[in-house]
Amino acid sequence: MLLHRSPASMLHSSYKILAPASPSPRQPKLLSQLKSSYSFLSSPLRIRLFFLNPRAIRGFATAVVAETKEAETKTAETFFADHAVSWDSLGLSHPLSRALSNTGFSRPSLVQAAAIPSILSGKDVVIAAETGSGKTHSYLVPLINNRLSASASQQGLSPTQSGLSLVLCPNVLLCDQVVRMASGLCDDDGHPLLKVAAVCGRQGWPVNQPDIIVSTPAALLNNIDPKKQCRSSFIRGVKYVVFDEADMLLCGGFQNQVIRLINMLRFDEKQLSRANKSAVEVPRGIGSDSLARFSSEDEEDQQESVLEEDEEDKQESVLEEDEEDQQESVLEEDEDFVTEDIKEEIEAGSFGRKDWRRVRKNYERSKQYIFVAATLPVNGKKTAGAMLKRMFPDANWISGTYLHCHNPRLERKWVEVTVDTQLDALIQAVKQGFRSDMLDYGAGVSRTMVFANTVEAAEAVAKILGRAGIECFRYHKDSSLEERAKTLVDFREKGGIFVCTDAAARGVDIPDVSHVIQADFATSAVDFLHRVGRTARAGQHGLVTSLFTESNRDLVDAIRQAEKLGQPVETAFSRKRSFRNKLKKRGYSKLIDKSTAALMSA
Repeated sequence: MLLHRSPASMLHSSYKILAPASPSPRQPKLLSQLKSSYSFLSSPLRIRLFFLNPRAIRGFATAVVAETKEAETKTAETFFADHAVSWDSLGLSHPLSRALSNTGFSRPSLVQAAAIPSILSGKDVVIAAETGSGKTHSYLVPLINNRLSASASQQGLSPTQSGLSLVLCPNVLLCDQVVRMASGLCDDDGHPLLKVAAVCGRQGWPVNQPDIIVSTPAALLNNIDPKKQCRSSFIRGVKYVVFDEADMLLCGGFQNQVIRLINMLRFDEKQLSRANKSAVEVPRGIGSDSLARFSSEDEEDQQESVLEEDEEDKQESVLEEDEEDQQESVLEEDEDFVTEDIKEEIEAGSFGRKDWRRVRKNYERSKQYIFVAATLPVNGKKTAGAMLKRMFPDANWISGTYLHCHNPRLERKWVEVTVDTQLDALIQAVKQGFRSDMLDYGAGVSRTMVFANTVEAAEAVAKILGRAGIECFRYHKDSSLEERAKTLVDFREKGGIFVCTDAAARGVDIPDVSHVIQADFATSAVDFLHRVGRTARAGQHGLVTSLFTESNRDLVDAIRQAEKLGQPVETAFSRKRSFRNKLKKRGYSKLIDKSTAALMSA
């Protein structure tokens, strides 16, 4: 029954239908019914040329450009800031403004116009904006501007002394992308404005200190191990910290590492603040011993205050229970920075532990924290957005106009499929990507991304398209890092069909993707938003075709209703309660097991 078939299992069945006929008692009964439907597949070469030959679409391009002038005018209103807003008007230096213009960024986007001044003010900032809105440059530009300004006023100082920038990303490919974008801003002689280095994968700690370090949490922690001398000087030297894809970094497997890093950075801020307040001249190397003995007890104590569900009530009770046991360790930990008067008050009991904790929270800030995400749900105490509101209550929030909502530059197609119709629908969707009148093919290169939920399903889709004469790239976690990097470069340069899993849905910036196809429907609201966000980026138009089955119908209806009402998709499906969990609640749990079994037998 269709009720127990997933898109992945149907793709598997379809692949076997396309395979050369061979006598087998397991051959699907659908074969005889579908034979005539796929007679056009007998000429795969002709189909491949139709889909992929740029010449086949160039004649259509002129008409498309002429017909979309009005759409382009509307685009400027939904992506770019007002014409009166320039890079110079945002407070940027002239060299940086020229570098941006020379790179092709004539003026800021709406998100950049809002975020850059906020970051330049020195306050903590949360940038929550839709995919393709210009978030990466929203934080890179002010970081570069601050460094250039510091270089002009503090000649001869190293990046560590004048303020180092740290950018954290969830994976190596995103790190490389940030490095590439930062290094792409050059002076009039073609040299990068700043030195940027990635510390991840096989790349170790740079010999010469860069201005910006881009790393994954695990790689950074490994390189600033307490036994390594660079730990204290690095932590003290970091002035700007960016968490790119913050919702991912603050949840799941990254959470403990990221919270640990935040605690280390804040601990250093408190040390420096207390040293300044006590009017004691502290040499630059201060903190090496203290950071080295940054105990797990202190770390767990701080992490508990961040992650506790009922922070206000429960934390107070925990502190009261542990007051006598922990007061000694607190005094020892801060012994060098506590004045004699405060010590006497604490020992006399007139200055309680709660009061001392309150004093510890009020310290002079010396670092700036910037969090960036395309999906940042706040509905739930343990969501990334809610955590940030507790951890950084005074942060400025910059929200994109279409955060979690429908992008008006995006054309949507919803196609309900069955076992009988899915293959036709998939082939037709790929074909439709080259015909949509919303897209500009003037450059002669078209890019379509086809998403599947698993590696096995992605391979099945690629084989189906291959047998239909459609060449495609493959991108998923089973490919090596080098293979994935090369695939991305080839897809950027050549265009074509890109079959992938959600490994390519988040953060990876591929310009001019005209069409996104969900061969498998997304398993969570976050994945859905990141998938559709691969197109209609940077003010361009795009098309998304979502194939879904009867089992997905309620979920699709909920999304479409939310979009129709202008509500965030998260109102229908939160990050914690994925589409798959909704299916299980509706009694479709067997669907997942059957789908997995079918794919494993492929």
